[in-house]
Amino acid sequence: MWGRKVFAALAVVLALSFGAGPVLAEGPEPERSGHQSVNGIDYYYEIHGEGEPLLLLHGGLGTFEMFTPVLPVLTETRQVIGVDLYGHGRTQLVGGRPLDLAGMGRDMAALAEELGYEQVDVMGYSLGGGVAGQMAVQHPERVRRLVLLSAPFERAGFHDGIQAQMEQIGAQQAEAMKDTPMYQAYANVAPDVTAFPDLLDAVGELLSQPDSFTLDVEALEPPVMLVYGDGDMIRLEHMVEFYKRLGGGQRDAGWEREHMPENRLAILPNMTHYELFGAPAMVRSVLPFLNGEAPALSWAHTNEAAE
Repeated sequence: MWGRKVFAALAVVLALSFGAGPVLAEGPEPERSGHQSVNGIDYYYEIHGEGEPLLLLHGGLGTFEMFTPVLPVLTETRQVIGVDLYGHGRTQLVGGRPLDLAGMGRDMAALAEELGYEQVDVMGYSLGGGVAGQMAVQHPERVRRLVLLSAPFERAGFHDGIQAQMEQIGAQQAEAMKDTPMYQAYANVAPDVTAFPDLLDAVGELLSQPDSFTLDVEALEPPVMLVYGDGDMIRLEHMVEFYKRLGGGQRDAGWEREHMPENRLAILPNMTHYELFGAPAMVRSVLPFLNGEAPALSWAHTNEAAE
């Protein structure tokens, strides 16, 4: 049986995005949408708003609609490129190709190029964060800034109980999931709803691999922001270790910020893994980083203003 906790957790993820009732919440109409063939996969994409481009990558068993709650705020200043990841939603599985983060990372770099973007900011949540990290490692020239939401740099970053439950995901749960928001979200957009068991098998196979989330942290070149909840499925010590590997937390940054690293870490209060992607507090945290903004006020600046 699928662990009761992980089943409930995944239900919460999509219930928050789409609504728990039979009618799923719909996002705003995109300015442009369609399918783009990349490395043998026809990826579904849609584009919203105007401004600096921001590629959004959703979590496992989700679709781009997971970001519906925060999309209006993001599109006030950004052109958002939404994608259904391989095997998810409107992007179908292809026989013989497994789900893997490195492969999807390569695909996302190629997709951005095919859509006419020389460089994009990238924000990925959970599974999508793993894809975003791989894209940045493989094609740093394509990624200006990188935001990873509730994503580890290795599988051991998840709490032990979560790792054990991941190994139970598979097609055998498909029938039991027919009444869950996960299945409803998939069925609402997928061209072939009978492929849902295959998606569960593919996700389960990916998450069962010991190296499934392994990321070469030291190879990351773009500025990186890590965002977690204080009730996340990622271990607290793993969040800190990730940030330290990025050069953060090594020393006091100084009252004039002279030793402030370019990378960032945010641990949001009263927040779980299953809420973070749609939380206004998350958007308020990441937008200044994506915009390259520094705080307007510091102790040093306050003293200068008083003189």
